[in-house]
Amino acid sequence: MRKGYFKRIFFTFLLLFAVIIFCSSVSIAQNNLQLAEQYSPILYFEAEETCWPVDADYHISNSERFCIDDTDETSCFYDNPHGTIDNDGVIQHYQSVMNSDDYPPTVYYRIGTKSSNGVTNTYIQYWIFYAFNKGELNQHEGDWELVEVLIPETGDKWVGYSQHYSGQSAKWNQVETEGDHIKVYVARGSHANYLRSYSGKLGFANDFVGDNGKIWRSGNNYQLVDITTQTSWINFEGRWGEVGDSLTDAISGQVLGQIGPEGPQYRANGDMWNEPIDWANNLQPANDLMFTADWFFYNFVTIFVLTTALSLAITIFFIYRRHKKFGLGPRKVSMLYIDGANLKSIGNILCFVAIVLVIIGLFSTWYSVSFDASAVGYLQEFTEGEITDIMKIDGINGLQVVYPGSNGFQPMSSVALPFSLIIGIGIVFLVIASIGIHRSRKLGYKYIWKGIRILIPIILILVVILALGGIVPSSSAQGTEEADFTEILHEISSSPFGGKTTYLVPVAEGIQEPLIIEWGLGFGAQMLLLSGIIFIVAGVLEFTANKEFFTPKVPIDKKVKKQKKKDMQPTPVPPPQQPVQPQKRSGNFCPKCGQKLDEGSKFCGKCGEKIE
Repeated sequence: MRKGYFKRIFFTFLLLFAVIIFCSSVSIAQNNLQLAEQYSPILYFEAEETCWPVDADYHISNSERFCIDDTDETSCFYDNPHGTIDNDGVIQHYQSVMNSDDYPPTVYYRIGTKSSNGVTNTYIQYWIFYAFNKGELNQHEGDWELVEVLIPETGDKWVGYSQHYSGQSAKWNQVETEGDHIKVYVARGSHANYLRSYSGKLGFANDFVGDNGKIWRSGNNYQLVDITTQTSWINFEGRWGEVGDSLTDAISGQVLGQIGPEGPQYRANGDMWNEPIDWANNLQPANDLMFTADWFFYNFVTIFVLTTALSLAITIFFIYRRHKKFGLGPRKVSMLYIDGANLKSIGNILCFVAIVLVIIGLFSTWYSVSFDASAVGYLQEFTEGEITDIMKIDGINGLQVVYPGSNGFQPMSSVALPFSLIIGIGIVFLVIASIGIHRSRKLGYKYIWKGIRILIPIILILVVILALGGIVPSSSAQGTEEADFTEILHEISSSPFGGKTTYLVPVAEGIQEPLIIEWGLGFGAQMLLLSGIIFIVAGVLEFTANKEFFTPKVPIDKKVKKQKKKDMQPTPVPPPQQPVQPQKRSGNFCPKCGQKLDEGSKFCGKCGEKIE
């Protein structure tokens, strides 16, 4: 009896303890949900976006599981059979079911605390899944993105936004908010997250960002779900999208960004999940100067058109003034005055040589990065033993990357401005601006400045290449024998004019193969550099000659005009002067000398004048 009594007491306390634990967990879950709702992101999509946040079960339920190695789950992947990376099949299928109750729009959240550098932060992670990534840089099935809010015990809040291979961090006062809700501008197709609606152009990805599409808010457009409750897929170690049929396909696809991403726990070697504070600390910090640059690149076309129109109007005005004042000369365009072996003629000849070199340079490669993977036996498609371009910059297409075995060069970024258009219009302006210039000295100034402006794009490219080492965070694997993308960029940055190096690439477990990387200025850049120098030399020759191309009209100055008009007026004739009449005075006075006379005098006693 006594034994049964204690047994009932034990189970009562055990049940009470379980109830307390359950209530505590429910309370924590409710508090976490409230905190997640308080800071939940407002998602701004670009008008042409085709995929939006969706329940990750969409991908699991509509995919087939494959494994390259059945003994290794990391080699497994879920492939959506409704399409491939080369078509919109997955997007079309997703859109056909996106409004069903089976796959509601979802943003997953995760809340915890973590200490870093002696400071404890509460982190709120928002994990977002998209059915397909159709970015300018790459395309692949499935897409996991992350934005997180970090709340330190002391100090200001801050955020971390994922963007392709890295991301961007920002202080709270740099974040656009609505109350405590952070605003996130999602790039079309790639779903990279940005702090401003005009960002995305200043970077390798050439992202299209805007606030002209759908705007999603928690509760209205998407539901918040605790990601830690998704036990059916949260621990999956493989890829969320097609990888390939072989190890060769997997390696090639990974290099080209064509394979599905890893799940939240395994992104960025697990740092995004396991070390959320350190991951955000290693992102590129936002600054106001960068926002200004983002705005400029985003609005560049509009700025360029307006500037060109204004410059043309000013140029035409000055040509008109020149015509009225000096005339335009017999050949009109002063660049055409070539008449013998003299400095001004040689300067004009050099100008035409420079123009030809510019045209050649505009249609040739300015900068390139190439590789030779012929020694990598696993990459059978790259066994020709040749150097193959993987990135190049030219004046026509900007910055491009090559997809080996796919469609050749694909436009990658608009960071490289349309320099060919700028330089081409600049040459046209030079010809127009030279109309009616009668002295070689003035034309020489224009040649010199044109040469300097032609050199600017090449100098700018070199500066950007040089700055890559500071912009791209150093790899955590730096110093090891294995190479990765960031190490290659740092190597290129350290020698922007050109270089060559060899890396070891892991192609299988315990197997590494050499990969040769070569980079440098292309033929087009060399032509532009040469043409810029020739323009400057031509300008110096014209400046030194200081001769007239033609005899101008006589300048008609306003002062000369007024003086001529004054000289043409007749000189006024002054009226004849009247003789001065002597003033009459009271009494008798001599009319000749003015001596006062006595009453009745007949003669002046002073001068002898007879008085009548």
